Amino acid sequence: MNIGVLYSRVRVEEKLLFEEFERRNIVYEKIDIREAVFDLHKMEEWKKYDVVLERCISHSQALSALQLLCQAGIKCVNDSQVAQICGDKQQTTSALVAAGVPTPRVCIAYTPESALQAIEQMGYPVVLKPAVGSWGRLLARVDSRDAAEAIIEHKVTLGSYHHSIFYIQEYIEKPGRDIRTFVVGDEVICGITRSSDHWITNTARGGKAANYPLNSRAVELSLAAAKAVGGGIVAIDLLETLQGELLVNEVNYTMEFRNSIDTTGVNIPQKIVDYVVKVAQQA
Repeated sequence: MNIGVLYSRVRVEEKLLFEEFERRNIVYEKIDIREAVFDLHKMEEWKKYDVVLERCISHSQALSALQLLCQAGIKCVNDSQVAQICGDKQQTTSALVAAGVPTPRVCIAYTPESALQAIEQMGYPVVLKPAVGSWGRLLARVDSRDAAEAIIEHKVTLGSYHHSIFYIQEYIEKPGRDIRTFVVGDEVICGITRSSDHWITNTARGGKAANYPLNSRAVELSLAAAKAVGGGIVAIDLLETLQGELLVNEVNYTMEFRNSIDTTGVNIPQKIVDYVVKVAQQA
């Protein structure tokens, strides 16, 4: 069994995964995407790997590499379909809606005029997000028409692809926290809450993590969301309404977990390696 780990920077998570492979004497190879070259006429060279675990920071680089590897018949965790769906909030929401998974209402618009019309119809406040992005960056809560006009103008001025599509999400009033669950294969292994005085509760933005005792509804929704995007190893972000209803907000396909191991008492790297080995054995 030979496992490749594709990465762009060795963070705490990658170190923990490398240590777990080494502790169990599992043969693996580190593949730095900054040095990797894919010869499209010699992709059979990559078939020396039984499975490739993707741990890149850049979505565009990860998706490109996964598409090449999967097209060559190489097992990947996660595969290119999962990366493509989870890496684009529009595709994620569409997949959740198609699978009947409860999620906040979303409208997509392509011009400032239609975006403003959608916001007015949805009602304030709303959340404007880039279709591609992570760590809670470039999110904007829009509370009024004046704010909507200003933020839309800024997006148009920035002019990049990320800002040419307006992803407009219903704002969910939550009790000062959201929930993240971790799904590995067919198992929800643990969950955390992320609390903050700010409406953005990501730990990357200062949110405080605490253990979240899993309940049947959170497990059911997490598994349904994971299945909707293609399965594998994913983190599910759940929004909790003030009435206690749970909604799936986003699905992450290259999750960070450094703050969730001690918090939950679950050995997340071990669970991930268990799954990767299982996929490799089925190759």
